[in-house]
Amino acid sequence: MLWKILPKKNDDLIEQLLINRGIKTEKEKELFFHPKISDFKKDLQIPGIEKAIKRIKEAIEKGEQIIVYGDYDVDGISASAILYKALASLGAKVLPYIPHREKEGYGLSRVGLEFARDSGATLVITVDNGIVAFEQAKIAKELGLDLIITDHHVPQEEKPDAYGIVHSTKMCGAAVAWCLIKDLIKKDLSKELLQFVAIATICDLIPLIGLNRSFVFEGLKILNTTTNLGLLELINECGIRMGSIGSFEIGYMIGPRLNAMGRLEHGIDSLRLLCTKDPLKAKRLAKLLSDTNSTRQTMTSVALDQARLLVDKTQTIQVLYSKEWSMGIVGLLAGKICDEHSCPVIAISVGEEISKGSARSIGGINIVEVIRKHSDILIDVGGHPGAAGFSILSKHLEVFRKRLESDGIKLPSSEKTLEVEAEVESKKLTKNLIKELEKFEPFGMNNRKPLFATYKMRISDIRTVGNGKHLKFKVSSGFNSIDVIAFGMGAQADQLKPGQTVDLAYNFELDTYNGNEKLQLIVKDIK
Repeated sequence: MLWKILPKKNDDLIEQLLINRGIKTEKEKELFFHPKISDFKKDLQIPGIEKAIKRIKEAIEKGEQIIVYGDYDVDGISASAILYKALASLGAKVLPYIPHREKEGYGLSRVGLEFARDSGATLVITVDNGIVAFEQAKIAKELGLDLIITDHHVPQEEKPDAYGIVHSTKMCGAAVAWCLIKDLIKKDLSKELLQFVAIATICDLIPLIGLNRSFVFEGLKILNTTTNLGLLELINECGIRMGSIGSFEIGYMIGPRLNAMGRLEHGIDSLRLLCTKDPLKAKRLAKLLSDTNSTRQTMTSVALDQARLLVDKTQTIQVLYSKEWSMGIVGLLAGKICDEHSCPVIAISVGEEISKGSARSIGGINIVEVIRKHSDILIDVGGHPGAAGFSILSKHLEVFRKRLESDGIKLPSSEKTLEVEAEVESKKLTKNLIKELEKFEPFGMNNRKPLFATYKMRISDIRTVGNGKHLKFKVSSGFNSIDVIAFGMGAQADQLKPGQTVDLAYNFELDTYNGNEKLQLIVKDIK
């Protein structure tokens, strides 16, 4: 693996990290270390809000039934919770609707819109979907439904023929929903709902800079003191200590559990968890989410072994499909294979007539545009440059695969590259440095946890853990020794000897397991 060391422009490590992030002026530093949503007022004023609010007020005054039409992923669930709670607080007659992944697929559908009509609704408000729902917008009109679309996905040149559209690609779907409703509700509730925006922003992999960093920064404060019964039970299921919830805990513990229901069962249960006021129901649902997530992990592991056997290393894009894969896990498969082979990957769950695909890409290749080139054989497609989803008739799968493979997608460098932010002397690896690094949180897209390199570190106490999967050892740092863990590198244990010197690329953090504080290096590569 190649190490790309970013150019050194300042002897002070913290200043260097700021420069790496394009932060140079005192004003930029203030915005980064003390982000406030109020600093981004223009971005919050999304076109279409005024018209949408006028229609919402009218619906509330007339006692009309409103449907909040969400999505089954974390962003869609969070956005649904925001709008449902906000509208309910205003006395609106409101029902949430989350489509079933396998029965309906992503976004607006005739089934969902007919549910809205049969429920007596006259107004449907989408969250985290709808910006490319052209046919569905026509169906809504036919059914006598006013449709307000709130979304953040990449639009096409035309927009659906809806009553109103509130759309921004600068934030996640939950944030768009919050922007729509924030000034209509009480300030305390508006502030409370930011915890859902923070969860969605992290889980939807939105770049954590500027406005989105402020959403997460302020939302995490609420989340760490939350009184939401469902979140409290979910946090307890995860074994997370209140007050210590950051982007890692959301991205790897809370988020996967909220996502699990929509992947394997029905996302409505995740929404119920976030909205319930019944302590017993909250406890039961949190347990259900955790159990379902465990099932999802097992299914993904089995499918991943199968997917790896289908990879064709001669191709610059991988199009993999199987009848055995649940459509709820194909996105995870695509992401994992994409990471392992550093190329765009499309994983498809094959159905009798219709198959569902999910794609993940690497920097420089806009996967949603790559797929859209073949819209003539697709039922629908949507997403971002880095991730996309689509439906296709199963009889067209082989043609689709051959077309994509013959497109001749050119990859960047085939060799994996680690971008190292700075070289650090071992004597500087102290608790004081940890405290300085903590100021850079929340970490996420475009603000990754800093990756450092230190050369000629002497190692000792070499062993493996996790049935030989992971490697552990210690390195000497001045008069101290620091614990090191290298996940997935257990096989390298035989190549190392006590007293040997190695070069390490790593994240530096404080291990607080069992209440003890110890310095720890999370190694990404060993030379």
